Amino acid sequence: METLIPIINRLQEVFLTLGAEIIQLPQIVVVGSQSSGKSSVLESLVGRDFLPRGSGIVTRRPLVLQLVNVPPLEERRKQDNGIKAEEWAIFLHCKNQIFTDFTEIRKEVEEETERSTNNKGISPEPIYLKIYSPKVLSLTLVDLPGITKVPVGDQPEDIETQVQEMILSYISNPNSLILCVSPANSDLATSDALKLAREVDPDGRRTLLVVSKLDLMDAGTDALEVLLGRVIPVRLGIIGVVNRSQHDLNTQKSLGDSCKDEQAFLQRHYPSLASRCGSCYLARTLSRLLMHHIRDCLPELKTRVTVLTSQYQSRLNGYGQPVEDHSSTLLQIVTKFASDYCNTIEGTARYIQTSELCGGARICYIFHETFGRTLQSIDPLGGLTELDILTAIRNATGPRPALFVPEVSFELLVKKQIKRLEEPSMRCVELVHEELQRIIQHCSAYSTQELLRFPKLHDSIVEVVTSLLRKRLPITNEMVHNLVAIELAYINTKHPDFTDAAQVSASVNSQQVDAGDTGKRWKNDKIPLEDKGPVPGFGSPTKAVNLLDTAVPASRKLSTREQRDCEVIQRLIKCYFLIVRKSIQDSVPKTVMHFLVNYVKEHLQSELVGQLYKQALLQELLIESQETAQQRTEVAQMLEALKKASNIISEIRETHLW
Repeated sequence: METLIPIINRLQEVFLTLGAEIIQLPQIVVVGSQSSGKSSVLESLVGRDFLPRGSGIVTRRPLVLQLVNVPPLEERRKQDNGIKAEEWAIFLHCKNQIFTDFTEIRKEVEEETERSTNNKGISPEPIYLKIYSPKVLSLTLVDLPGITKVPVGDQPEDIETQVQEMILSYISNPNSLILCVSPANSDLATSDALKLAREVDPDGRRTLLVVSKLDLMDAGTDALEVLLGRVIPVRLGIIGVVNRSQHDLNTQKSLGDSCKDEQAFLQRHYPSLASRCGSCYLARTLSRLLMHHIRDCLPELKTRVTVLTSQYQSRLNGYGQPVEDHSSTLLQIVTKFASDYCNTIEGTARYIQTSELCGGARICYIFHETFGRTLQSIDPLGGLTELDILTAIRNATGPRPALFVPEVSFELLVKKQIKRLEEPSMRCVELVHEELQRIIQHCSAYSTQELLRFPKLHDSIVEVVTSLLRKRLPITNEMVHNLVAIELAYINTKHPDFTDAAQVSASVNSQQVDAGDTGKRWKNDKIPLEDKGPVPGFGSPTKAVNLLDTAVPASRKLSTREQRDCEVIQRLIKCYFLIVRKSIQDSVPKTVMHFLVNYVKEHLQSELVGQLYKQALLQELLIESQETAQQRTEVAQMLEALKKASNIISEIRETHLW
């Protein structure tokens, strides 16, 4: 199981070279208040002085510290490999440089911190340091800036919030262990480090507490109750350590001597806990906890890498390969777009929407639901009153009284009603045209992903298709207009379905009989003329009358003859209007399909090729967007990293986990 930590270190290197954090790797995050002794704890784990020291916030960038246990120099010399130094370190930002002097390591940390921070400010950009030594246990730790309350110098006013947000971003990772450092000479109940840890780990399953500066407690007091977990229980344990004093630092006391003095202090003051406290015990505990934590996280980590590899492979396939043959690429894209456009109309497209009707289904809905129902809702006699009919009959007879219902009046009135079918027919064409425009966007967004790589080609294709639709629209409108005009040009009263014509003939015959009887009566009898007043609708020719809004006065009742004539005309108009409406309802969709939809389907590809397949335009149209090229590069790098990670994880055998 000791091989797990080096494997995690290798995984961390793979992903950190890309600056990506898509995989949350197991690591130990060190959290503590300013001057709580975090740096001393870390140096005791390494056994060397290498961290910057001073007043205020010294750690101003996250330091990702990988400790790698290597064989001693003598053993490595026998194998004749590796670096000829007992201990050395490498920074990720200067991989080719090897540091063997730990004073130089401290200097490089300080200089690298200053490169991205100003005026004691902090930066979330981490510094990656890898230390190789036979004296360390393999560990991965992250040292974060100390929690502070008051801005110092030119630090921003919200420095406390910035530090806390940075800490939370690391400890919120469920695969991280939280190492809280709190000094023994302060009240643990007010520990900021424990408070932040409780926010993300309320059960304490990932938290380990280190009580530092045990030797600085007031006389007569000790931390026994704290170390036993009776004050604040911590699931992973509480370990006490003794940090080096400022005097020890000034006199450059070695960490080896400090470790001996620490053990002596623990034996004198905490004999029952001496074996479970101290820096050496802390290093062993951290290594053991990290290995077990890696073992627990490994199955999920494998699954995550596998899923991400598949996702990034799909994304890379979507971006396509860089263009080599411009002619072939353009023809492929144009052909694919034309095919997808036609398939969307036919209903055989790969990407079928489930949220709304689209393409051919929408056109079908327009024909049979929108247009069909609109025509069905038109009243054959809508807008016609009995006065309109009587007025048409009188006007058709001229100065002579009518003995029969004039056919001209029927034609005049039925043409007026047929004309009402033109507006919904033209609107039907408009709706189909709009849907054909929408299909362009549908194909661009769903079907031809490769087209999005070339913005100019995409815009040109949209322009060509839109232009083709724009050219066909007036032609289709004219043909639909002609359908109504054809019906208006000739009123075919001999139409096979015009069955009311025979009834009109019988009605005319009965009118002739009535007219003959009336003529005899006028010769033999004197009938007094009654002044019934002006007939509504037939008053003075100079008086304007609104025929649509004026109702027949109650004082003027239509005669039997007038009622009969109105009924005859109404019956004829209704019968003939239904014949024409049925014809229009059938012929308009056919006309739209032939002159607009089918024409576009048949000529789309040839129009695109004719307009775009030109040598002078190939280079310009197939210029890939800078964003796409950059995204392809990033995705390819991430996919390569995921494949490396998968290979590294595959090295782990089940026997390594137990």
